[in-house]
Amino acid sequence: MNVVVAPTSSNSAIGRRIRVMIVDDSVVVRGLFARWVEAEPDLEVVATLRTGRDAVNQIERVDPDVVLLDVDMPELDGIAALPMLLEKRRDLVVIMASTLTRRNAEISLKALSLGATDYIPKPASNREITGSPAFRRELIEKIRQLGARSKRLRPVNLRASAPGAGTALPLPPKLRAAAQPIVLRALPPTPPSVLVIGSSTGGPQALNAIVSQIGSVLDRAPVLITQHMPPTFTTILAEHLARVAKRPVREAQEGEEVNAGTIYLAPGNRHMSVVRRDGFAVIALGDGPPVNFCRPAVDPLFASAAEVWGPKVLGLVLTGMGSDGLRGAQAIAAAGGAILAQDEASSVVWGMPGQVAHAGLCSGVLPLNEIAPRLVRLFTGERA
Repeated sequence: MNVVVAPTSSNSAIGRRIRVMIVDDSVVVRGLFARWVEAEPDLEVVATLRTGRDAVNQIERVDPDVVLLDVDMPELDGIAALPMLLEKRRDLVVIMASTLTRRNAEISLKALSLGATDYIPKPASNREITGSPAFRRELIEKIRQLGARSKRLRPVNLRASAPGAGTALPLPPKLRAAAQPIVLRALPPTPPSVLVIGSSTGGPQALNAIVSQIGSVLDRAPVLITQHMPPTFTTILAEHLARVAKRPVREAQEGEEVNAGTIYLAPGNRHMSVVRRDGFAVIALGDGPPVNFCRPAVDPLFASAAEVWGPKVLGLVLTGMGSDGLRGAQAIAAAGGAILAQDEASSVVWGMPGQVAHAGLCSGVLPLNEIAPRLVRLFTGERA
């Protein structure tokens, strides 16, 4: 059994670094991830473990904020270990890690439904992992963003023994800025005729909740979605959404006409936008460079929808890291369309929706359970 456990810290829960447990049966991957995490001043590795069984046995003693959990491991794999870990620590952030196969994509999306916070697809080989700065950046950013949220929501760490450990610290500048009031825009005078959605971290769970309740919207309008996700994962997500929506959901294809009654999902690694050809709105897919470090990105979809449909567009920005969707939301607002955003309390990460909310672009900032009913009312002509 390969188990490395770091000594515990005596800092306060708010002031201390984000504590990370790495669980992977590859000693090379464990070492590499540990070096990356320890290179960050606000992160620390508290354990590197070989199996899910080790993680379950160590979780209470080590008390991490974030667990990076491999899918394929001996003795107890990631999907089996996940509910055991969450039973011991219900507020635990678990990021599933797996190579990019259909089987692992299925497992990762299932893990989200079982309580995992997010997933990250690993390159196929150790050489590719080592040589991919984009993967390293994504991994560290997910740990940082999700770990920071976990620390804010957790009670003060009872382990802490430093003087003043139980005293709330002043909010950092970013959180103080987030506490500023949000100014809402008036809704356009006419009902929308198309819905465009952007989402990232936490998005699959949010999308499942919404599409299952907007059948009457789909009767009237097409829905186009950009979810930050790699190939294969978007294929599986489309299948999952089709089951809950009870409507056609598919990865969009180049040149296909956009019609009411169908949900179009941006394929992994392709930007999706809309163009008008011969009087019809059709899908355009692109292999251009990443936008906001993402491909697919939300901004191309939103901006192109504003050009094609103008004031008839309703944009929805769901949970996700970063600021993708902000420029596209600005384009929709400038064209006379409307923007809704998911609120902070119900978001896994309030990056993308927070950006558009604080930019004054939204006509509503809503908890997840209120979004679908609001969409139905707006598409049927009600303004409330």
